[in-house]
Amino acid sequence: MHAILKDKKVVFFDIGYTVFYPASGDWMFTNRFLEVAGERFKKYTASQIREARMKGEEYLLHNHLCHDEDVELERIKHFYEMFSSSLGLGLTDEEIVSVAKDHTFNAENYVKYHDAVKVLSKLSDHFSLGIISDTWPSLETKLKKHGLDKYFSFATYSFDLGVYKPDPKMFADALSKCGCDADKTVFIDDRPENLAGAEKFGITPVLIAATPGSDPETSFFKIHSLSELL
Repeated sequence: MHAILKDKKVVFFDIGYTVFYPASGDWMFTNRFLEVAGERFKKYTASQIREARMKGEEYLLHNHLCHDEDVELERIKHFYEMFSSSLGLGLTDEEIVSVAKDHTFNAENYVKYHDAVKVLSKLSDHFSLGIISDTWPSLETKLKKHGLDKYFSFATYSFDLGVYKPDPKMFADALSKCGCDADKTVFIDDRPENLAGAEKFGITPVLIAATPGSDPETSFFKIHSLSELL
């Protein structure tokens, strides 16, 4: 095991760009979305798409408290409605429902990093593993479908608390569930600001830069694959 895990009892994982990455390269613009939007989507500039997306994400930010997949589906549908309307994309109601259902229920939108199973299996023999993730209720189903749920003993999800990392509520909740002092825990995430939030609680931060083209400058200990923890 890596020296950073010495004397630790709990390893917390982010999920996106840590354990899973999006099959399409984007969590919201899934392969199904790209198939449905087709050539219409390609005519817009990156700036136009970004502006429309921000409006939809603002809605999700303020409507994130959510405890089941049916509510999640309605929130995701509204995101695509707002995005299509703002951009002038012209998605029909039927297309929006199709894309939203795929986003919510299709586990194949999530791809495991090549070493995820090996590392989680090995670490779970020596540590309690937990999740601290900005996500939606359907993540739990996706973890099960990918056979990863069995490795995690506890989870802190943003949809349960209605806030996102690095909100202190996320880390306080995680520590309350793991049952040990912060200095006995490690948190692996791909965003420095989230790690800074964890560090304020005394959690040891580890930045993972597993995605090609993503290698942020940071003062935190950095790995480029989960295998480096072994």
